[in-house]
Amino acid sequence: MGITSFYFLCFFAAMLILYYIIPGRLQWVLLLVCSVAYYLLSGNGLLILYPAASVTACYMGIRLLSACPAQEAKKRRVILLMTILVNIGILVVLKYVNFGIYTINGIAGLLGSSEALIRSVDFLVPLGVSFYTFSLLGYVIDVYYGIAQPQGNYLKMMLYGMYFPVILSGPILKYREHGEQFFAAHRFDYRQVTRGLQRMLWGFFKKLVIAERLGMLVNTVYGGYESYPGAYIWFATVCYAFQLYTDFSGCMDIVLGLSESLGILLPENFQTPFFAKSIAEYWRRWHITLGVWMKEYVFYPLLRTNFFTKLNKKWRERFGKKKGKQYATFVAMFILWLTVGIWHGGDWKFVIGSGLLHWFYIVMEELLAPSFGNLLKRWRINPDGRGINLLRILRTFLLVCIGDLFFRADSVKDAFAMLGSAVSVWNPAVWWNGSLFDLGLDPLEMLIAFLALVLLGMVSWLQQKGSVRDRISVRVLPIRWILWYALLFGVILFGCYGPGYSATEFIYQGF
Repeated sequence: MGITSFYFLCFFAAMLILYYIIPGRLQWVLLLVCSVAYYLLSGNGLLILYPAASVTACYMGIRLLSACPAQEAKKRRVILLMTILVNIGILVVLKYVNFGIYTINGIAGLLGSSEALIRSVDFLVPLGVSFYTFSLLGYVIDVYYGIAQPQGNYLKMMLYGMYFPVILSGPILKYREHGEQFFAAHRFDYRQVTRGLQRMLWGFFKKLVIAERLGMLVNTVYGGYESYPGAYIWFATVCYAFQLYTDFSGCMDIVLGLSESLGILLPENFQTPFFAKSIAEYWRRWHITLGVWMKEYVFYPLLRTNFFTKLNKKWRERFGKKKGKQYATFVAMFILWLTVGIWHGGDWKFVIGSGLLHWFYIVMEELLAPSFGNLLKRWRINPDGRGINLLRILRTFLLVCIGDLFFRADSVKDAFAMLGSAVSVWNPAVWWNGSLFDLGLDPLEMLIAFLALVLLGMVSWLQQKGSVRDRISVRVLPIRWILWYALLFGVILFGCYGPGYSATEFIYQGF
């Protein structure tokens, strides 16, 4: 049951009405029932056993940690390690066994083997396995370090781990910041409910009006890139960057808006990432909760290990205090970005496109920054001028697009072939001879997509200065109604939905 479907809207409407009718102390029970029901209605019902197993393992780990005194440090470490291993083990079996098998078979093929050494296995992967696993593991680790209170109610723990909007595509939660909201009583607040519905509407606009249309163009080119060289690939890759953003952030708008209408405020996952002036800044604006999780539970613990402490000391002595620390940090960052890439999926295209390529970008940015700064000073160019900042934004967007090409391609081999075609074939006539209209959208549909992107850009620019919903809320009533009804009818009139059409799943739903 996709969250853009008519059935989901009926499901949500019924739940929302009932949520504010029943006593506040029972609201969390309703959310748990709805979460279980949503999972059972969204495919193979048996898959609910996987998140249930993860919740159970983390609940037991938390209870054991809370019962184990701080003096028994070794025992507490064993409990934490076993809890992590169980959850990561489930994740590895479901998502990464075939990754290892394909890698081994690929190496064997390069060495001359004509047959696969190991057969792949087929597992049905539950919704949001990477998202709920990280939310749960973060909670266990926080309890271990004493910065989160242990939850003693198993059913409440299950709601935290299986809350149905979040289990789809995140965001990744921190119990110490967001967990208790699920169990508190929430009174009906007209402003809060309407603001939540407004944000959901904006998410539907992004998904149904923009992402679905751009997806048609992208699928045409990436599905037969041999017939669409050069400019076609650049066009489709730029379209995919916007498709991925509107699809993922649109999902987040729906999830966060739905939760806001229930009185539950979840963490933001995006902050206008295409205005970033560097790759490092881009990742502070894109998939924010994943970046925060990785830094807190992977990167910083790595830097505190004996290995990196000794490496830092050794390289400071060899290369100097500043460079030695920087080089040691680059090594830890390599592990961090390798982990980020693997998190996105069991395929080398994800490891490169969402991981190691971005590590390379950031390392080069840091290494070249002093030389670039000296160059600007020599040419007497203001390093914070609008022109330079615009070039930085365009450069960052181009680098992101190259990573997205790997992310979207069917394989690493196809990605390199497409990249080679994009830079070696010169066919600028594509931009004006009308051939772009043969990619799946006629001129009218292309115009709708373009105008929707213009609106998205305007709203994103305004978001740089604060909440757009807050700006609208202070306008007189007729203006507010005109704006929101215009958006509503925009989705109704121009959204891709209806009989004979099925909106695709959200791209990050597979993670």
